[in-house]
Amino acid sequence: MNTQNRFLKRYSFEFFPTKTDAGAANLLATAQQLASYQPDFFSVTYGAGGSTRDRTVSTVLGAQQSTGVPTAPHLSCVGDSKQEILDLLDHYRANDIQRIVALRGDLPSGMGLASSEVRYANELVSLIREHSGDHFEIEVAAYPEVHPQAPNAERDLLNFKRKVEAGADAAITQYFFNADSYFHFVDRCESVGIDIPIMPGIMPITNYSKLARFSDACGAEIPRWIRKQLEAYGDDIVSIQRFGEEVVTQMCERLLEGGAPGLHFYTLNQAAPSLKIWDNLKLSERR
Repeated sequence: MNTQNRFLKRYSFEFFPTKTDAGAANLLATAQQLASYQPDFFSVTYGAGGSTRDRTVSTVLGAQQSTGVPTAPHLSCVGDSKQEILDLLDHYRANDIQRIVALRGDLPSGMGLASSEVRYANELVSLIREHSGDHFEIEVAAYPEVHPQAPNAERDLLNFKRKVEAGADAAITQYFFNADSYFHFVDRCESVGIDIPIMPGIMPITNYSKLARFSDACGAEIPRWIRKQLEAYGDDIVSIQRFGEEVVTQMCERLLEGGAPGLHFYTLNQAAPSLKIWDNLKLSERR
């Protein structure tokens, strides 16, 4: 089994922009709680076609300025003009943002790739490098269980390699619940010369019905034994969360022992579920 032990361990938390001022205040409180654990960075998502552009910008700047934790905006290319992307890069650079999560992004309903000036994530990475040089550390997405729109695993791996060759520094994976899928993916990456840190994306389990819908949509597999156990709990949220915490903690332990270069938590704007896993793993002592 190949590993990524040679990379320094990094731990990070991801948020999504809220729609109201009250939600923004609650998110800031969550960020401050997470900041006390001294993560390496936060990231903030970007809606389909730039639909949350302004809220993403304000969340990124507010989180970094109020907590001191480096905060990375997600930046997608579909739906934004080339000039809009460049303007955002200049704005982030002027506000001391030093990391970008570069994505193709979800297509808004009715929009095709042909209508975008920058169509793919590798093109976005190239644009960032051409415009900003090495100012930004660039993270890209990786899919251990294959991107849901990829025709096959080999094509998906080649698409990932294009992003790396365009100048990506590191990758964050889609979440998964099978550590073997991650290790197999890393082995395949190394076999084609990909040599960047690939951070596992971690999704705490707190609500089974929402998780199942989201996983079906994004192509993340919930192993059958986990699905069946979660279904058996029905509406017993306490049992669902207890079981989910145990399953995800055990998977994270295996990932770290197997050489994963850290963990990236999809918080869904909640501190407690991710921090329970953090505490179970004693990550503050292992850095």
